[in-house]
Amino acid sequence: MAKSIAVFGGTFSPPGIHHRHIVESLAKCFSTVVVVPCGPRPDKPNDIDPVYRAAMADIAFKDIPNVEVDLFDLEQATFTRTHDLESRYKHRGEVWHVVGSDLLTGGRSKDAFVQRVWQHGHDLWKSLRYAVLPRPGHEIGNDDLPPQHKKIELNIDGSAYSIREKLFKRESIKGLVSPEIESYIERYGLYRGSIPSRATRWSLEDPRLLIVADERNAKAKEWAADFKKWECKERPNAILAIGGDGTMLHAIRKHWRQRVPFFGINAGHLGFLLNNAKDVLDGKFPPRHSVARQLPMLYCEVQKKDGSWVNGLAFNDAWIERATGQSAWLEVEVGGRMRLPKLVCDGALVATPGGSTAYARAMGAEPLLADTPGWLLVGSNVMSPAHWKSALLSWDAQVELRSLSTDKRPLNGYIDGVLMGEIRALRVRISRIATVELAYCAHHDMAEKIAQIQFPKATE
Repeated sequence: MAKSIAVFGGTFSPPGIHHRHIVESLAKCFSTVVVVPCGPRPDKPNDIDPVYRAAMADIAFKDIPNVEVDLFDLEQATFTRTHDLESRYKHRGEVWHVVGSDLLTGGRSKDAFVQRVWQHGHDLWKSLRYAVLPRPGHEIGNDDLPPQHKKIELNIDGSAYSIREKLFKRESIKGLVSPEIESYIERYGLYRGSIPSRATRWSLEDPRLLIVADERNAKAKEWAADFKKWECKERPNAILAIGGDGTMLHAIRKHWRQRVPFFGINAGHLGFLLNNAKDVLDGKFPPRHSVARQLPMLYCEVQKKDGSWVNGLAFNDAWIERATGQSAWLEVEVGGRMRLPKLVCDGALVATPGGSTAYARAMGAEPLLADTPGWLLVGSNVMSPAHWKSALLSWDAQVELRSLSTDKRPLNGYIDGVLMGEIRALRVRISRIATVELAYCAHHDMAEKIAQIQFPKATE
């Protein structure tokens, strides 16, 4: 029997309890439900940064069986129309497009919204399958329905618009959204008519921890045992990483879509991404006063030797380097403008502020504070242009590094240390959907840790 795929698109800004009930009902009728938060639409408000919408969609639906959230529209800042959604998912089975009954009213006289407004509406009316949700005030008869339809019987009302209105007026939204969504909105002050902060106060009244500890570090394993009483792998409200920065990076790569804060305890060396052990190993966890900083990830695309493109995400950095004894010859484009027509070097790297204390620093770049609204491009052993070392990039810049001599001077690509093989080009920008909340004790001073490497103590 063919699998049935229900595609449920919408703004989900924010996702309410009514959205969750709809998805739960759909999951009972179809093999898989794919929730698609849409990209920019002229008829819908773009009132908050897509990274917050992406996080809330994951939070709202991540624990419902047979449901997945596809964030491609938000990542690419595009609005994918219904016929293209059909093409995107049809290889997986029968695609059913979820629509409200208000879009089908007037179908018998060929005057439904789908027929009048959608691209290729009259053709799509006949060719696509529709999962129909009843909307109050838009009752329709069988004559109004498209040829291939399935009615979803439920009695649910709700409006993201009304939730936004209440938030703007500082009114309670309890019962309209899940507690997790309410907490996230409150944490960043969303829908208040002001620009959300990237740093916010954070506390846990009832810790439910997903614990990631460095199994090769005896101290980390010992400390992890002290937190077992709060361990909760199913629905954590924080991720505890114990070890060094590598342990935190592993936790981030594996669990970033949990969309909960990461709290690290340093059982290694400097531990730029982690809290000092003495500040938290006193039996009082989490510290009463903590700060969560929202740090970006990089959206990376690499062009393989055969010309195909693959993508991935990096929290720290991505780089391109020579694969043989020959130096790399690269051209460097930033923001659509050619900045370095010929960069002769061992390689080049891009790094987030969070990753600027790693390889970027080792290559000679000055590390950035976590809340710096920029990121880095760094050259490795640059021979030409003379004296060029690095550049500070704007938040919205896109960098493309391309080989000028693919056959003679092969290149390898890496995304957060993962080898992507031989490549022709690397294209990178700040992700529109992927971000990580790192939580620190309120008195934790990341600037001081950076100062320690910029102003080393004199040796006697």
